[in-house]
This record gives sequence, structure tokens and C-alpha cells, in this order.
Amino acid sequence: MDRRRMTAIGVLVAAAGLTAAVTVPSFAGEEPRRAAPAADGVAPEVLDAMGRDLALTRDQAVKRLRTERWAAGTVTRLRGELGAGYGGSWLSADGATLTVAVADPAGEARVRAAGAVPKRVARGVAELDAVKSRLDAAGADASPDVAGWYVDVADNAVVVIARPGAEADGRRLAAAAGSKAAMVRVRTADEAPRPLFDVRGGDAYLINNAGRCSVGFSVVGGFVTAGHCGRPGDRTTGSNRVAQGTFAASSFPGDDWAFVRVNADWTPQGVVTDFNDGGTVAVNGSTEAPVGASICRSGSTTGTRCGLIQAKNATVNYPEGTVTGLTRTNVCAEPGDSGGAWLSGDQAQGVTSGGSGDCTRGGTTFFQPVNEILQRNNLTLVTAGDQPAPTQPPAGGGETTPPATAEPTPPADDTECSGQVSRTGRIAAGRTQVQPDGRFYRVPDGTQEACLSAPDGARVVLELQRFTGGAFRTVARAATADGTARLTAETQAGAYRYRVVGLSGSGEYTLAFSAR
Repeated sequence: MDRRRMTAIGVLVAAAGLTAAVTVPSFAGEEPRRAAPAADGVAPEVLDAMGRDLALTRDQAVKRLRTERWAAGTVTRLRGELGAGYGGSWLSADGATLTVAVADPAGEARVRAAGAVPKRVARGVAELDAVKSRLDAAGADASPDVAGWYVDVADNAVVVIARPGAEADGRRLAAAAGSKAAMVRVRTADEAPRPLFDVRGGDAYLINNAGRCSVGFSVVGGFVTAGHCGRPGDRTTGSNRVAQGTFAASSFPGDDWAFVRVNADWTPQGVVTDFNDGGTVAVNGSTEAPVGASICRSGSTTGTRCGLIQAKNATVNYPEGTVTGLTRTNVCAEPGDSGGAWLSGDQAQGVTSGGSGDCTRGGTTFFQPVNEILQRNNLTLVTAGDQPAPTQPPAGGGETTPPATAEPTPPADDTECSGQVSRTGRIAAGRTQVQPDGRFYRVPDGTQEACLSAPDGARVVLELQRFTGGAFRTVARAATADGTARLTAETQAGAYRYRVVGLSGSGEYTLAFSAR
């Protein structure tokens, strides 16, 4: 299908198994970690992932992201000013230079004035998009040895990817589409893209209690994910086997997007997880990054991987049919990463569709741009600054003032912590974790008790929080004394969770609590 996209403007962790007979509905995400932010507000975990995969220091990563943000705004403005003479744009390999192609020499001065480098080309990007649209229309007859096609703005041509020995098939496809030879390049690559079904990228979820896929990004009322994961009416459950929601809309092939509407037990959060030992990073918008920009993907199979955007408006010839309008990257992925989130800095970019290769030898991965999903379904992205209430408040919620803080009971004689539910985790100074498993549980009114055994020499605060007034609020807290924090509180019926806050030291802790 031809959506005439703007071609060249250019994590979650699966829940641990429950070990007690307690219903623990899952969040789509957790609040951002209370670690000190890096320069420009970029999460340290993102910078670490970029350092690992792009061989950058933190300062270099911050500088690159700053340039990429400038480039995104500059390209948006120039695309409007240059009109039909706009030939696409891309960043240099080091991310320092923005090149803007111009088919009309009169536009070169505008490009220079904006701080970019002009490059004269024979064709505007609209003409290249028209060629690609004709290939899309002829794609149903493409040989399975043709992996896909996309607009390469740096080459000012449309590229058809054919497997070794199948170059003639690529040329036949171009001829069938009525494309001029000068406008189409056939390149050979050993690619065999397939949807990454196996099924845990971001937060893992199950479809009809069978296959599994991954949460992409939270939106008001639910989350977006890959379309090949389910069809409208399919039911989802969280990795904890708790009923979660229903596929409200889905498109695959043609596109690869879906919207899952969640029930009242689930609260979408504006974060992506699994950037560092189950931590979270904030999502603060969805400004589209340009070709050549750095990009990071979060998925439960291979964690966080980073690379560069290679092309926009790519068509992929999957065995199930062609999917158009994808973004091509050199980031690796594997089955189980499907549907997961793609970020450029703190900006949402898309959800994992499919790819070829793996994270041992490298590969190519495609994502469905998130802004199209939002626009096509009239959805609103949930960002870290939002505190959206669930579809319905948890039972017993709605108060605007939390109950009074309860005093912790004196430490018991024993030093072991035990309770109906037990969880372990790692904590460090400046870190915050939510238990159980980043989620919440429901209880009737009555007494709640908890005990936390802290790492040796560490100081930790344990907070009991209740969902009220559209957010979680602390209703009781206790600090460690002699390595143990004990908390008892008389609480109303409702949805609760614990926060473990590290003040000093680090190591593994054990939390045991009642959930009756």
C-alpha cells in the first residue's frame, strides 16, 4: 500500500514466575529509576548501550544525540521550504554532519544557511517514492529470492535487495514496475527477513494463551505492538498469566502494527525496560530521527542493542506477504524481540517487525514507525511526564488523600524475613525497584506486613504504596535497622505495591510480604 511516507527525514523484562498463590496484575512499565540523569536528560542506560554497540564514550553519545535532535528539526523545516526540490537527508557515519540532497540548485543556499551540507541530485525524494510505490504495487509477484526494496537517499535511487544468484529476479521486478534502470539499483545481500514471532521483546505477553509477543510502547488505554502478533478480538494475558486485554486493531501484512486495549488491572507507563538489569528509561515523545541517526532497540531475547538507521520507507518481502513503510536498521535482533520498543535518545521510534541474521553474527532489523500507528488509530503516546489513570480505578481507589502513614512495628527477634510472597532483587544507592516484579497486587482491608533483608552494610527504605487519585502514593514506610526493615500497616482495600529505595551500599535483598 502507498502511504507516501516522509522517506528520508529523516523493553521490557518478562516477569519472574510467581511463587505464591497471589494474583499480581502487571504494569506495562515501571516508573523511571531515580538515578541521576546524564547530560541533556538522556538516561545513563541509553548512553551505556550506545557506548557498547557504537563504540562511543558517554560524552560522544550525548553530543551525537544533541546533533541528531537538531538535525530532526532542521530537516522538518527544510523539507517544507524546498518542496519538490527536496531530495532526502542523512547524517554522516560519525553523526556530525547533516547532508540534504537538493534537486533544484536554488535550494542549496537555504541548506547552507540552516547549517547543513547540500548535495545536488538528479531526482527529488517524491520521484523516488513514486518509483518505490510502483514496486510495491508489483510486489505481489516478486520472487521469494527478492528480500525487499527501499529508497536510498544518499544514492538517489531505489534499491532492490536480491539474494546471491537472484539478481535477475530483482531486475525483472523493477522492469515489471516500469521503473527506469537509472533509478533502480539491484544489490545482493544474504537476507531472509522473517517476523520475529518467538515472542518476548519488551514486556512479554501471551496471545490466546498460546503464542507470545512483546509490548512496544504504552498509549492511553493500552499499548502498541507488532501486527503479526494477533488479530482483532484475540485476547492477551501478561507473562504472569493474568488477563490483560484484547487486540482492538491490527494490520499485517501490508503494515505491521497492532493496538491492544488493556483492562483496568493494567496501567500504561511512559517507560521502556530492560536497559540495565530490569531498569527503566523514560519515553518523552516521538520525534522521528533522521537516516544515519543512532537507534536502540529493547527486547527480552537479546536485551538492548543499538545501531544506525539506514533507510526509511523500506518494503520487506516476508513469506506472509510484503510490508511497506518500515525503517531499515543495522541493529541485530532475534526471535522473541518482536513487537519491542525502538528509541532514539528518549524519543519513541517504532516497534520491531522482523529481520534477518542474529546478535552473534549481526543482522538487519526493520521496525514499524510508531507515529503512523498513533495517527492511524487516533492513539496518544504515554510519556514519562504523564500519570494516566487506568481504564477504571482499582477496586477501593479514588481517594485524593492517602491514609495516614503507619508506624513500623519493632523488629522481631529473628533476623530472617518470611511471608506469603517473597521476592529478591539487587539494589544500589540511587536505585529504586518496585515489587512484586514491577507490578501491583490487590488486597481487602486489613493488616499488611512486610520484611526486607538488606545487603550487608546497605541502607534501604521500604515503602508501601496504594493506588489512589490516579497514582501510587506512599502510605507506610520503614528504614533498615541492623540490616532489616519491617513494616506493618492497617490499610483499606485496594491495589498496592512496594518500593525498595537504595540509600547507600549495594547488593541483593529479600522482600517478604503478606498479600491476603
